Amino acid sequence: MSVASGFVVAGIDLGGTAINYTLMNAEGEFLIEKLCEHPARSKEGPAICLAQIADGLSIAAEQVGVSVESISVVGLDTPGPASAGGVLSARGSTNFVHADWAGFDIRDQLARKLNKPVTYLNDGNAGALWGHYAIFGADRVATSVSAIIGTGLGGGVIADGNVVKGRMGFGGELGHVLLPYQSIPGIEGLHPVCNCGRTGDLESLCSLTAIGKSLLPYFLAKHPDHELAAIGDTYAAAKKVRGMAESGDPLCREIFRVQANALGLFFDQMINTFDPDALIIGGGALETGPEFQDWFLGEVRAMMPGQREEQADIGIHIMPNGDTAGSRGAAIEALKLAREGGLL
Repeated sequence: MSVASGFVVAGIDLGGTAINYTLMNAEGEFLIEKLCEHPARSKEGPAICLAQIADGLSIAAEQVGVSVESISVVGLDTPGPASAGGVLSARGSTNFVHADWAGFDIRDQLARKLNKPVTYLNDGNAGALWGHYAIFGADRVATSVSAIIGTGLGGGVIADGNVVKGRMGFGGELGHVLLPYQSIPGIEGLHPVCNCGRTGDLESLCSLTAIGKSLLPYFLAKHPDHELAAIGDTYAAAKKVRGMAESGDPLCREIFRVQANALGLFFDQMINTFDPDALIIGGGALETGPEFQDWFLGEVRAMMPGQREEQADIGIHIMPNGDTAGSRGAAIEALKLAREGGLL
């Protein structure tokens, strides 16, 4: 991987506790392969957090032997809610609890701090852009839909190679698409409620929060002698479900089977809405071995209604490099701005 041209863009994934960085050259090659993290200190407010971002960027640049001055464009992603231009919600968010974050224009202020152009995506869209890029490369005009399973359900739609942001930046909020969840077998009587207030959206069934709030209590009520029932904190127990499911525990496999089935119903809607070239699943839930991934994808397919012959070959892919997906997607967006702005 070369930086001989002297051209570099950065991708910065800002979370509540950590910032992850990557750097990319003009040829679209990543110069940092693994996690490159720095503490975020976001709870201490914008001034301290922006200083942390700048400090961490210097460390990342030094790691690959380039100067911060040589970085032409910076791509930033954060959790939402935020506008398409990077103005955080006036109501704040769970990741940006300090009062000064309310209504804060994080893209503009970071650009001023670094004295560089800065692009902005929410973290779900950034991850979706990386997943799309990993499959199709930088120049392929294609459409993909990504669902990223974490504490919530993030994701994004890439249409003809571009992120669908929407009028106010809420495009690709896929976790809040309602599903005919009553058709999923084995959850009769379950009423999954999302933190957004909706009943039966994708996030209410397919997220770590869904496991702790709905699915684990539902299945433990049927199996009160299961070892997870002895853990008093349901959310602490929920964090153990994936590992136990991967090891073959029947109850935990049932929970992940329900999540996979929910994704199958969701993807069917996306096929009929976008007719995409690819469907992508990312997030920590599937950072597992190939046997479990193959089983999970089979359960996704099992719940999808029969497709038209012309659409039956749409692939379902596991997003690679999931822990660096946000920073990579942010860097790809920055490279796009550089190319369109004539900086290359």
